[in-house]
Amino acid sequence: MLKSYLLISIIFVNVLCDCPGCFLGDGVPKENSPFINNTDNDKGNSYDGTNMALFEEEMDSNPMVSSLLNKLANYTNLTQGAQEHEEADDDEGPKKKAVKSPQMGTFMGVYLPCLQNILGVILFLRLTWIVGTAGILESLAIVCLCCSCTMLTAISMSAIATNGVVPAGGSYYMISRSLGPEFGGAVGLCFYLGTTFAGSMYILGTIEILLTYIVPKAAIFVAERKEDEVDALLNNMRVYGTCCLALMSVVVFVGVKYVNKLALVFLACVILSIFAIYAGVIKTIFEPPDFPVCMLGNRTLRNHNFDSCLKTVVIDNVTVTTKLWKLFCDGPELNATCNDYFVQNNVTEVQGIPGLASGVISENLWSEYGPLGMLVENKKLLSLGEGDSAQDIYMPYVVNDITTFFTLLVGIYFPSVTGIMAGSNRSGDLRDAQKSIPIGTILAIATTSFICTLSWPSPWVIVIGSFFSCCGAGLQSLTGAPRLLQAIARDGIVPFLQVFGHGKANGEPTWALLLTAGICEIGILIASLDAVAPILSMFFLMCYLFVNLACAVQTLLRTPNWRPRFKYYHWALSFLGMSLCLALMFICSWYYAIVAMAIATCIYKYIEYRGAEKEWGDGIRGLSLNAARYALIRLEEAPPHTKNWRPQLLVLLNVDSDQGVKHPRLLSLTTQLKAGKGLTIAGNVLEGTYLTRDAEAKKAEQNIKSAMSAERTKGFCHVVVSSNLRDGVSHLIQSAGLGGMKHNTVLMAWPGNWRQSNDQQSWKNFIETVRETTATHHALLVAKNVDSFPTNQERLVEGTIDVWWVVHDGGMLMLLPFLLRQHKVWRKCKMRIFTVAQMDDNSIQMKKDLQVFLYHLRLDAEVEVVEMHDNDISAFTYEKTLVMEQRSQMLKQMQLSRTEREREIQSITDESRSSIRRKNQGAAQSTNLSRQSSTVENTHEDEVAQLIHDRNTASHAAINDKADAGPDRVHMTWTKDKLFTERNRNREYNANVAVRDMFNMKPNQSNVRRMHTAVKMNEVVVNKSQGAHLVLLNMPGPPRNRGGDENYMEFLEVLLEGLNRVLLVRGGGREVITIYS
Repeated sequence: MLKSYLLISIIFVNVLCDCPGCFLGDGVPKENSPFINNTDNDKGNSYDGTNMALFEEEMDSNPMVSSLLNKLANYTNLTQGAQEHEEADDDEGPKKKAVKSPQMGTFMGVYLPCLQNILGVILFLRLTWIVGTAGILESLAIVCLCCSCTMLTAISMSAIATNGVVPAGGSYYMISRSLGPEFGGAVGLCFYLGTTFAGSMYILGTIEILLTYIVPKAAIFVAERKEDEVDALLNNMRVYGTCCLALMSVVVFVGVKYVNKLALVFLACVILSIFAIYAGVIKTIFEPPDFPVCMLGNRTLRNHNFDSCLKTVVIDNVTVTTKLWKLFCDGPELNATCNDYFVQNNVTEVQGIPGLASGVISENLWSEYGPLGMLVENKKLLSLGEGDSAQDIYMPYVVNDITTFFTLLVGIYFPSVTGIMAGSNRSGDLRDAQKSIPIGTILAIATTSFICTLSWPSPWVIVIGSFFSCCGAGLQSLTGAPRLLQAIARDGIVPFLQVFGHGKANGEPTWALLLTAGICEIGILIASLDAVAPILSMFFLMCYLFVNLACAVQTLLRTPNWRPRFKYYHWALSFLGMSLCLALMFICSWYYAIVAMAIATCIYKYIEYRGAEKEWGDGIRGLSLNAARYALIRLEEAPPHTKNWRPQLLVLLNVDSDQGVKHPRLLSLTTQLKAGKGLTIAGNVLEGTYLTRDAEAKKAEQNIKSAMSAERTKGFCHVVVSSNLRDGVSHLIQSAGLGGMKHNTVLMAWPGNWRQSNDQQSWKNFIETVRETTATHHALLVAKNVDSFPTNQERLVEGTIDVWWVVHDGGMLMLLPFLLRQHKVWRKCKMRIFTVAQMDDNSIQMKKDLQVFLYHLRLDAEVEVVEMHDNDISAFTYEKTLVMEQRSQMLKQMQLSRTEREREIQSITDESRSSIRRKNQGAAQSTNLSRQSSTVENTHEDEVAQLIHDRNTASHAAINDKADAGPDRVHMTWTKDKLFTERNRNREYNANVAVRDMFNMKPNQSNVRRMHTAVKMNEVVVNKSQGAHLVLLNMPGPPRNRGGDENYMEFLEVLLEGLNRVLLVRGGGREVITIYS
């Protein structure tokens, strides 16, 4: 029987939990994981039998170890788009095929893509120019600087990649899970843009090689003049680049396996080209190649539009001019007018590749930077005359096409080493990403670093190797960038990118590929390789910087989950790599660096503001916790100085039956008072036990957080479930906060319906809260008519904030209006301060002193001193006090329903007023009233009533000695009906006696004086401040004797009568404002 029940339960659990994204008990969706909280179809096999019956109640949440180990052993990182693949297969029915797990290894998945991206366009098209411009020493410095940066980054990336499974997304996944979704999304999108524009750069390099070296005659746009050649080349690159992009996009769309097959062919050509470079270098030692370069004087000539490096030639004993002559002269005749420099200097040929034995290394050790348009000259050759610089731009000289300097060359060269992320971008296609990423990346960097430091120009090698290298690198970029965007979109941190998370049934990111091709086309339209390269450097360097930062943060925090298999890392290396990346960003281009940081910052803030909330256990959260712990320990050392005091609020909120916030304007007031600074804790107390009301507590907490978000209140929420409300509020006041981050002020709403409430405990709890804040030395703010307070969207104009400073409270009344006026709601309100002068006070001097005090406090406010003379107590005050005491005594005696109570109060009030007018002298001493009540409710039908009758008899004797008390004991048993009849008769008798004695009451003189103060103060405040937007007033303390609590509430009601918005303020017993700096 037990076994059948368990099997049914397990099947039921499987039906409920058969979804890959099931929610846990806390309502928060978690990432798919093979661990405890994952619910897969094999869960039904986790328990079957009676051997583990002791743990049977935990089987729904905690699987058996055997099941867990089985899932771990069979865990595979499916190719990107596997979920769509499975959904598509479900629709096929019997044609369903199993999803294949990734099969790429280290060589095909990481090493070759990294090698192909590093051995790209910059190596073949720009490295020789960099060496010729910067010299061998500075070129080696550039190469070593860039390779050191990528090697340090690769070490950090290897540590992160081996710290757990790396699904699709590569570098984005590693950064986002280490530094959080904001940093991960910002850097991931920047890296995506960099990878996309890298595809543009490789395509532009491919077209430049094609049109410059392989098929120059294929150009569509041909320049008629030399100055138009650049524009013509750019237009040709735009046309051919767009066609090349379309072709590559089709190849990538067909499938990544075809890209990998083509990568083998392209890479074979690149490797052969590299070997040819080494062979060529060795050959030049013994037999330098014949590669003539034409020189005019010491100026280098472009080998265009002429076939021989001669001014004239002799044909059949006749001297004729060459094509070179026609370029410098106005005609082919020997007597034609020619350029002066052409006439004065001879034409010679020198070897472009003289060989290692010629001393060319020593000649090219040092740099030769120059401005735009500077002539490329050989200082060893003789040159006569200076020439006309205005005419030189039209001559076929070799000139600098851009202004060159060291930092520019660093920015142009750096993209050649940015291929280290090509393998990690395809982490979703790797069989074992933890193993393949570190090995393949570091081997690729080591290989290419060795090649870059030994490579030397050779025209055929450059043509063959660079063309195929650029084609392959372009395909790799168009393959990796869409997968990176797809991973970002599937995480849901950027809402408008979610459409790009979908793809074909086999997981290929179709929509992301279309967007990538569109952005890549923008780079092709720029058409300048030298203009695109520095932009790529910024995005890649920023990504590398955060990879190093992630590794350093995780290492220093020593989080329990930081257990990378790659052991050859250190936080110092990560910090060095991070510093090097930051330095290179500003070395390359400080304004590009600022723009890139601004873009990343905007993306970060957007994700923070609109993105989905994700909790990935990132290092930034751990860093925040460590920083918070350190700050809390420092705050604990000493109490805050008066200059640093600001209200740290505990806001006591009430919720309705649906756990909704009753007075959200309390949160509005909190926001206006705090302006986002300091501590805010929104607290609430539910009555009961947590085991029975845990769901309501969570719902109340969620509703309070929603209300705080709607009112833009930054702070924390704390819901307490207690056996009674009084103890719960006490617990909040005592224990809310942590260490030095505890509240110093309590904000609550005035219990407006305390008179009409059937439960006296509401206003008693309020008074006890006032007493407790006083005992704990907390300041107290009580908002009356809080629902009429302005919202955060309102703007108050032409009004005042009136402060009635009656007793000194440490400066709270001065500080609060100042803080409110910092908010835009109260900014245009003026501040007025009223103080009260007695008969013996000098009101004129008080005003002067107060003005000086405000001047030293740096507060702008109008000052007014109100004189209150000692007047006789009016009949109205006497009558109001008497009515208050009569009502209090009557409610203690009578246990009436709400309707009966209000009717009896009205009759007593009318009778009392007529009695006061008739009296000429004091009434006789009132009879002591018994506080006992003879109420018996919910009595069992057959219960014996002997003891109840005895109590009623004793009560009658105490009220009136002359009354018939009846027999001392009744030796009989009553029925229920007779018992109720006797109880009602006694209650009516007691009530009649109490009402008769009410007419003879004399009010307590202490209560009369307090009521007099409340009435007079109310008259003055209403007269001066009835039209004010807000009135701040000292809150009188509650009586020491708890018997007068209800009278205390009456005093406050009289004091605040006729005022709209009132904030009662009670200081915490310390100074909160100072005149000193």
